[in-house]
Amino acid sequence: MGSAYIAAAALAAGVTLTAFGAQAAGDLNLICSADVVICEQMKGDFEKANDIKVNMVRLSSGETYAKIRAEARNPKTDIWWAGTGDPHLQAASEGLTLEYKSPLLDQLQDWAKNQAESAGYKTVGVYAGALGWGYNTEIFASKGFKEPKCWADLLDPAFKGEIQIANPNSSGTAYTALASLVQIMGEDQAFDYLKKLNANISQYTKSGSAPVKAAARGETAIGIVFMHDAVAQTAEGFPVKSVAPCEGTGYEIGSMSIVKGAKNLDNAKIWYDWALKPEVQSRMKDAKSFQLPSNKSAEIPEEAPKFEDIKLIDYDFKTYGDPAKRKELLERWDREVGASAN
Repeated sequence: MGSAYIAAAALAAGVTLTAFGAQAAGDLNLICSADVVICEQMKGDFEKANDIKVNMVRLSSGETYAKIRAEARNPKTDIWWAGTGDPHLQAASEGLTLEYKSPLLDQLQDWAKNQAESAGYKTVGVYAGALGWGYNTEIFASKGFKEPKCWADLLDPAFKGEIQIANPNSSGTAYTALASLVQIMGEDQAFDYLKKLNANISQYTKSGSAPVKAAARGETAIGIVFMHDAVAQTAEGFPVKSVAPCEGTGYEIGSMSIVKGAKNLDNAKIWYDWALKPEVQSRMKDAKSFQLPSNKSAEIPEEAPKFEDIKLIDYDFKTYGDPAKRKELLERWDREVGASAN
């Protein structure tokens, strides 16, 4: 039975279909760019609350942007939840996502509303998290390493082959790191830094959270990640300590966007409004997801790295989410860093 038939029957019976109702039926094609554990939890919770089957794919934000762009003429995705905001902003500026103002918009933190406003309401902030790293305290103790408190400390020759970070082409986390360093140091100095850092990198991973998971397992000493991903490993019982760099650091606004041409648009809006509810965002900590939620009434996890404890830069989302700037930085990274990667 199709969703159009059910909607018509419901209207005939005098049932009002609202963005919050569970009366809608059918499918929802979702790409989730967060950690797979929270993706699965969100999918399960939504299906319990709504008569909608979620077909979920987990992809990093860089991969998702590329997929949505490639499928622009015949979209296979309805909604994109989570992942760093820069690729969401890029998709918005290229007209790949749809303007939508949720009735819950006024309940959100200013940084989430600003994200929506700057994109012409084609995306919205769902969580935030600062960039830093996590290191394995047991490896540090056994090898006599000194705690790296600043970006500069990661260049210590003692860390040769001991650091992992993701590739900024596939990972929003690593692109945020690249854009943050450019804003902290200036572009030429940032690339000089990244070329020196390359000597200490053992692997450029595809996923943004993979480096600290490797550190947790003892496969590398340090993972450069969003700090909440490092905290999640500590919460799982691994010997991981998280660090906010002394010179300052960037941050992400994890975002959500409805894909232009979505085949299940009504269901995409139902997910969108549902995902902004305080009780839904308060559940993220149950999946060991320790970001700062965007709804002001959502419960902030005790373990979440708080912005007031971190030296944050005034991250320029508009400039670094711009397609031309992003392309230029990634091409330079490929030429000067990626080409000589270990």
